[in-house]
Amino acid sequence: MEPGMSDDDEIDAMKKIAIALEPLDDAARFRALQWAMSRYRGTKSIEGVALTMPRMSATSGDSQAGIAPFGTFAELFHATSPSTEGEKALVAAYWVQVCLNVGSFPAQTLNDELKDLGHGVGNITEALSQLKDDRPALALQLKKSGTSKQARKIYKLTQEGIKRVQGMMDRESSSSES
Repeated sequence: MEPGMSDDDEIDAMKKIAIALEPLDDAARFRALQWAMSRYRGTKSIEGVALTMPRMSATSGDSQAGIAPFGTFAELFHATSPSTEGEKALVAAYWVQVCLNVGSFPAQTLNDELKDLGHGVGNITEALSQLKDDRPALALQLKKSGTSKQARKIYKLTQEGIKRVQGMMDRESSSSES
């Protein structure tokens, strides 16, 4: 804790943040938190504090708190070795939804994460559409704002999508043990 700062100051700040974020949807809340982390941590990404952030357990579908096994998106990406653009989008979506505990997300957020690693997808919306079209669907489109083809779309992984990424992790860990 900073000198001159009390526990009450910290709790008051958290209350104000909760009040400010409450009326926002998940995507807007994510962007606001990403901005705040960038502003107050001096970084363009919230990965720098990912090890200390409480998250959803990677294996539970409920809100049971746990720590994801990956401190950075790069570690998750390496552990899953996605080969197609759809798999890359799926792994990025898993990072945002499960590891960062964000309920839904805009497509651009995923491509930003992928570009930071040098693995950007040519058309992230098309990659997510492929995930939506799989049977069973691996992702769902929750919302579209705007009428143009380039309108902002908000997505969420399905339980099948989460299981698929976990299967990719299992596949990679068993092949590296051989």
